[in-house]
Amino acid sequence: MSDARPTLSIAMIARNEEAILARTLESVRWADEIVIVDSGSTDRTPEIARSFGARHIFNRDFRGFGPQKDLAIDTCTSDWIYLLDADEVVTPQLAEEIRQTIAAPKFDAYWQPRINLFMDRWIRHGGFYPDKKLRLFRRGSAHMAGAEPHGSPQCTCASGSLTHALQHYAYPSFRKYLSHMNGYSSDGAAALAARGKRSASLFAFTANALLNPVLTFVKNYFFRVGFLDGRQGLILHINHSVYVHWKYVKAWESARSRASAHGQPGDTES
Repeated sequence: MSDARPTLSIAMIARNEEAILARTLESVRWADEIVIVDSGSTDRTPEIARSFGARHIFNRDFRGFGPQKDLAIDTCTSDWIYLLDADEVVTPQLAEEIRQTIAAPKFDAYWQPRINLFMDRWIRHGGFYPDKKLRLFRRGSAHMAGAEPHGSPQCTCASGSLTHALQHYAYPSFRKYLSHMNGYSSDGAAALAARGKRSASLFAFTANALLNPVLTFVKNYFFRVGFLDGRQGLILHINHSVYVHWKYVKAWESARSRASAHGQPGDTES
């Protein structure tokens, strides 16, 4: 029986992350391998990645978050894989828990809580914590699944849970939040279109683009006590509802454009 220490790979994707990448990579410098799939950075991201000894794969063909992460996962060579985003940090306590867990594993995959920071505040309520994610798994046991852009690793194996939280520096500024939500709403609209969610009637459009955002705000801000997170909580939940509105409007606009391109009657109701 071998007494060799189990090895761990960090799997990441990145694009133009020079402002935050060093902080993230410093937190996992102890790992046996770091694999970064890059979708065409034009800043110092490749240089920073290599300075930490990362295996940097320069891949301009962005195929979606899931396929990019799967490429990183499939490139890893260690016994265990930890999936990490460029705006996340593994605390020393979490690092030690990961090392102890893979040294004597009871499961092939592990969930863990994640702390989301919005404009420098930990968002504890409104459904944003514990925000459990499946991030640690034995190589070959999990791959990405789910709609873009929020797909996650999936496995059919029995899974356990870690105690310590991953720190997610999600949106340090409101401007960055709006930029991300604009992109995410476009991806979400594409996912809706793929599932045939067209909001063809005015009633359906009103329900999706108006009532759905309002109900989302009420649920998260009042019933999930998002108001306990102060000004940042109010800003976040108002604009999360706006993101839901954007998503359905973009899906409707896309369906309308496709119908027009094929010579079909468009929805011209105002």
